[in-house]
Amino acid sequence: QQRIQKEAGALQIAALRPSDTSATPFPAPLPQLAVLDQFEPITLSSLFDAVRHLQPSNCPSDCLPSRLLKDATVFDTVAPFLLLLINIILSSGCVPAAFKHAVVQPLQKKKPNLDPSILSNFRPISKLPFLSKVLEREVYVQLKSFLTNNNIYEKFQSGFRTAHSTETALLRVLNDLLLAADSGSPVILVLLDLTAAFDTVDHRILLSRLEQHVGIKGTALKFFQLYLAERTFSVQLGDSTSSVAPLTCGVPQGSILGPILFLLYILPLGEILVKHNISFHCFADDIQLYLPLRGDGQGALHPLLDCLADIKAWMGANFFNLNESKTEIIVFGKSSTGFSTDALGRLASNIRPSVRNLGVIFDSAFMFKQQVSAVVRKSFFHMRTLAKIKSYLPQSDLERVIHAFITSQLDYCNALYTVIDQSQLRRLQLVQNSADRLLTCTKKREHITPVLASLHWLPIRY
Repeated sequence: QQRIQKEAGALQIAALRPSDTSATPFPAPLPQLAVLDQFEPITLSSLFDAVRHLQPSNCPSDCLPSRLLKDATVFDTVAPFLLLLINIILSSGCVPAAFKHAVVQPLQKKKPNLDPSILSNFRPISKLPFLSKVLEREVYVQLKSFLTNNNIYEKFQSGFRTAHSTETALLRVLNDLLLAADSGSPVILVLLDLTAAFDTVDHRILLSRLEQHVGIKGTALKFFQLYLAERTFSVQLGDSTSSVAPLTCGVPQGSILGPILFLLYILPLGEILVKHNISFHCFADDIQLYLPLRGDGQGALHPLLDCLADIKAWMGANFFNLNESKTEIIVFGKSSTGFSTDALGRLASNIRPSVRNLGVIFDSAFMFKQQVSAVVRKSFFHMRTLAKIKSYLPQSDLERVIHAFITSQLDYCNALYTVIDQSQLRRLQLVQNSADRLLTCTKKREHITPVLASLHWLPIRY
């Protein structure tokens, strides 16, 4: 929390903090015809669905264990009182203070040989009361319906949205890059890096955005005002718990509403990119811009440079820290058209032969050789580990572990592999064959196709 407060303080010095909501940075909000001014009361069946679908939590501040609440007999007993409580909150907009307190439990990162005495080797896990998540889910359902029905979501935002994923985002980006490269023009891709973006969201700007850009007013807006106000947290490690501290910025971590509020906070960013005619795609705070470099060499970069300048200004005004040193750039296709990447200024040093984009390694020739190598390396590492313990596992459990650690590697964004050559496909097929042999104890010389069929595993290549 001290790091976030320091970060936010530095951003406030770097940008003039708006004295009122009318000073919220450009672009100006678009006129909104649709208005969400109140939340509808929920029904008992809706409450039952919310409790059933939420994962059990072990938040220390739960007054009733979530697993007990999910029990049908207990739920039938407390449901009428819980239904009354949530409907009162929705109709009044008042959020109980107990629902706004998070217990943060540090969890050591899953990397070998990490020093437990170094705080940066821990990941803070924020836990909220189960009942607060039930309330948030009911609000989320109504807010999501309003946003979808009125087409308020950013079209090229794939984060935290139904039927969107990293794979759909990367497929669209790859398709656009290939079309540009096939036309004979080089195309530049810029991956922006934001530092702790979810933690530096300014609450006053967020509320202004909800009202002016989204159309949330009345009791619904009051709910979000009180939902964000006076939030607190404490840190628990073992049997020790810290004193309570305030959370004055950022969307609530570990919450259901936090991600969707972040998407609404950055809505104006898309308008800036459209104004400059820059192609883009977002996955939450992962923002990528790309532009075919046609025309008079260095002048082809001007739209991108102007756009980056406006983005940087908007980021500063909205208390985001655009980390230029970690921003990565890659150029695809022919690079002999006369333009000079020196026009990028300090960012010219950020040009890379390959970049990791949402977990997939892109290279300038669209070969995906490094990506395949990474998948093969990780998969065989896990197989060597599993080979040491397979004798202790039933086959069903071993298959489950193989799917979790190896098949998941092969499946992740595998639609992108349609552009790779046969030699790379053979390497991936070898991984699957080896996993199959590990599971079934099939010898090397035995034909693998019937075994794959018996397991109902689709082969990598036909």
